[in-house]
Amino acid sequence: MDGTLVDTEPYWMEAETALVESFGGTWTHEQALTLVGQGLETSGAILQEAGVRMSVRDIVDHLTAEVTRMLAERGNPLRPGAADLLSALRSAGVRCALVTMSLRSMAEQVVAPFGDTFELIVAGDDVTRPKPYPDAYLQACRALGVDPSEVVAIEDSPTGVRAAVAAGVTTIGVPLMVSLVGAGAHTLWSTLAERTPDDIAAVYAAHRTGDRT
Repeated sequence: MDGTLVDTEPYWMEAETALVESFGGTWTHEQALTLVGQGLETSGAILQEAGVRMSVRDIVDHLTAEVTRMLAERGNPLRPGAADLLSALRSAGVRCALVTMSLRSMAEQVVAPFGDTFELIVAGDDVTRPKPYPDAYLQACRALGVDPSEVVAIEDSPTGVRAAVAAGVTTIGVPLMVSLVGAGAHTLWSTLAERTPDDIAAVYAAHRTGDRT
């Protein structure tokens, strides 16, 4: 979601910086980049190391509340092509699920404008182990009743890419904040703009054919 569907990473970074500074610390852009795609509890522990004297749970709740407030005030900053691609997938009858490490409350707020496009949400508070573990993707596949080999994931972070690949899912990387070179994606796109369900099907077909040869 964050960085793939909506460009909320600047919101997260703003909230992280304000929190660290409130405890007298500093939080650089480079430090913020290390949290991109991480599970919120992992991020909370890293922020504790940066001097935030709060429990991990309180850090997660605080950051989520701040980013949720920004979304309400500033709106959903959609990534280029994301809305059009989702609309095309829905028209083509392709089942869609959202797999995110953000909390469910935020995920539901972000996807609300898309109606019933997403059949399922698996959020950070729905899984025991966060990305890069494959658990979230495997949970989504089980809930949809599909095999991971029948699925395509679109991810923007190395952590997310590794999770999807580890689950056995054909993975398209669309980088935003950090490079995905070497993360293991089966193909890299610079943007979702002008992409279609046929483009996704072509990536899937190429990957599965490669697996059989």
